[in-house]
Amino acid sequence: MQHRYQIIQADWTVTVNADFEVLHDFSVVVEDNRIQTLIANDQVMELPCYTQAEIISLPGCALMPGLVNSHTHASMSLFRGLADDLPLMQWLTDHIWPAEARWVDAEFTADGFRLAAAEMIRSGTTCLSDMFYCPDEAARCAQQIGMRSVIGLIVLDFPSVWAQNADEYLHKALAVHDEIRELPLVSSAFAPHAPYTVSDEPLRQIAMYSSELDVPVHMHVHETAAEVAEAQQKTGQRPLERLDQLNLLNPNLIAVHMTELDEFEIERVAEAGVNIAHCPESNLKLASGICPVSTLLDRGVNVCLGTDGAASNNDLDLLGEMRTAAMLAKGSSGNASACNARQAIEMATINGARALGMADQIGSIEPGKLADLIALDLTSLNTQPLYDPVAQIAYAASSRQVSHVWIDGVPQLRDFEFCQLDSDEIIATAAGWANKIKS
Repeated sequence: MQHRYQIIQADWTVTVNADFEVLHDFSVVVEDNRIQTLIANDQVMELPCYTQAEIISLPGCALMPGLVNSHTHASMSLFRGLADDLPLMQWLTDHIWPAEARWVDAEFTADGFRLAAAEMIRSGTTCLSDMFYCPDEAARCAQQIGMRSVIGLIVLDFPSVWAQNADEYLHKALAVHDEIRELPLVSSAFAPHAPYTVSDEPLRQIAMYSSELDVPVHMHVHETAAEVAEAQQKTGQRPLERLDQLNLLNPNLIAVHMTELDEFEIERVAEAGVNIAHCPESNLKLASGICPVSTLLDRGVNVCLGTDGAASNNDLDLLGEMRTAAMLAKGSSGNASACNARQAIEMATINGARALGMADQIGSIEPGKLADLIALDLTSLNTQPLYDPVAQIAYAASSRQVSHVWIDGVPQLRDFEFCQLDSDEIIATAAGWANKIKS
């Protein structure tokens, strides 16, 4: 079998390895879909594969791991701007859930997923963790596009286009898990929507299946103060305490939002190894609260980043989310050193990979890992002069500077242009949905 080699040469390679090494004038050698080695440019010609490799020279660029969007509702991109400037529960109950009941089907899911994937690739995201209806359709679409994805197997107590009750959601979840387990770019996670929409028995079963299958559990938790207060009024418990009693607080849990945490809960989350997906821009826009990121990081909690859906953000730009997360942590803690540039980049890369159980495969540039890579052109006005590429990426770079994207070694963006996707067709399809939805 003949192997395919790519040698990617950038001015800076931000490895995000354990030592967070930033290498200058290095080459990353990719064999098929994996990183083979990192080697100084003046030594690369000595490699046996050099004469048969494609040389990709990226002067003025920083090469880094692809970004990991740890929480999104990809297909909801077709609802972007549908119901803005409303608090969470009014936004959900009066607008989003009725729109989903009216419009969501397999075609909607696929078209919305393509729109979201294109936007994410264009802004440097190479892996997403999704939660939406029709997960089988999303999985097929992800594999077809070439987007690394962890597809959430949605579970609710109430009916939707996907299932009528919790038992049917769980039955379908297990079937989809089995269906997609052999897809090279796609894996699955159980995705109970939230403590207030899923009752105890389904959550017990999810905890059991998650443990037996070693599958993540992806769930909105403690998103607002009102959610926590309502749970206390109805059950006498805060939601995290209930989830703890149901055996869900463990390293398989990705708890999304977590804006309302007391000191005991922070300690318990740290002790249990729970992952937290922080979605700062969605939380700010919906006035849902602020996750105590600085404290969580200080306690050793694995905090990663998500955009949430485009219907509540309203973009899927994880570079922008990274900067917002860093600034918000500093402002809310009163500590300018909180969530520093290195930590912000880790939250968007290796921490997301760790939360998804994929840290041995993606999230850093190291030999043996999959070649999910992005390049940022740092020659733009807004990233000059350049003293520290890490700081410029965290605080100054924009998605417009993502010049190249590889997922599983396959070029998805080259010189700012899509290699696989037709953006004009995707935009036209989205416009068609908008005409139907607003009519």
